[in-house]
Amino acid sequence: MRLNKNLASILLAVYLILVGLQALFGLSFSAMGFIMGICALGAGILLLLNR
Repeated sequence: MRLNKNLASILLAVYLILVGLQALFGLSFSAMGFIMGICALGAGILLLLNR
């Protein structure tokens, strides 16, 4: 389960970085919402499975 915890942390970090860039600099592209949703969903599921 160590891989799941690391992968969840990485996905969560990517999600938070994207949210921060979007808020600070108005970064946006066509698939931004989809990528952020996949990162959030994946991190959440992996964190739940790790418990």
